[in-house]
Amino acid sequence: MESKWAKVIVHASAFFAPVLVPILFFLISTEEEVKRMAVQALLFQGVMYVLIFIASVLSFVIIGIPFLIIFVIMTIVVPIIGIIKALDHSSWNYPIVGRWV
Repeated sequence: MESKWAKVIVHASAFFAPVLVPILFFLISTEEEVKRMAVQALLFQGVMYVLIFIASVLSFVIIGIPFLIIFVIMTIVVPIIGIIKALDHSSWNYPIVGRWV
């Protein structure tokens, strides 16, 4: 599979299978760039789920509501940016977890 479309699928998987697709692409892909992007996508989704959970718990104290809104927007917007960058053949790292991998 062409690297560009593999990266697009990994980014788009955030909307339909945020855990399964990155793991599958990590296991079946032979290209290092696709593997790195799959790990970043998986880590980003995990971190965002944890942050959304913490913000939703804190929203009972009113402090977490702005964070909850920001984290939900990030969970939607960041994969879209990744899809656009993958279609442009640009190198791109996920925020928060991009430097970890």
